[in-house]
Amino acid sequence: SPRRFAEVARALTARGFDVVVTGSAPERPIAECVAALAGLPDDAVLAGRTDPAELAGVVAHGRLVVSGDTGVGHLATAYRIPSVVLFGPVPPRLWGPPADRPWHRALHPPVAGDLVDGVDVRLAAVAVSDVLVAARAAESARPQRATSDGRDRR
Repeated sequence: SPRRFAEVARALTARGFDVVVTGSAPERPIAECVAALAGLPDDAVLAGRTDPAELAGVVAHGRLVVSGDTGVGHLATAYRIPSVVLFGPVPPRLWGPPADRPWHRALHPPVAGDLVDGVDVRLAAVAVSDVLVAARAAESARPQRATSDGRDRR
């Protein structure tokens, strides 16, 4: 829900992250709601304002990605950016990040059912605290990345 994504955004902002909210143009009202509830500035809402290449650049230069099971999560995997990806009806073993990469955390609670009030029960079962714990773990396991001079950095 926007409220829970806002709680995550607010907590990450408090930890020093520069949080942005992405999405498609039709998702912009939801992204604006998340940003408003999180106390983020208007320019933190990138939903509907980036083309695919710009979005890929945002992810590639990010410190952490928190998303649903979407293309942004796949980009984080490709760019080796720590991520927390929330899975609903489709299990991460099918489309999630490789299990042997601890900087990518897939959250998919083992609960039964389909939808409650239009929300997948697995997504509804993921608590804000679950996401924040997974974010800390993903970030602390971040792989080293080579700099332009060939040296590793974190």
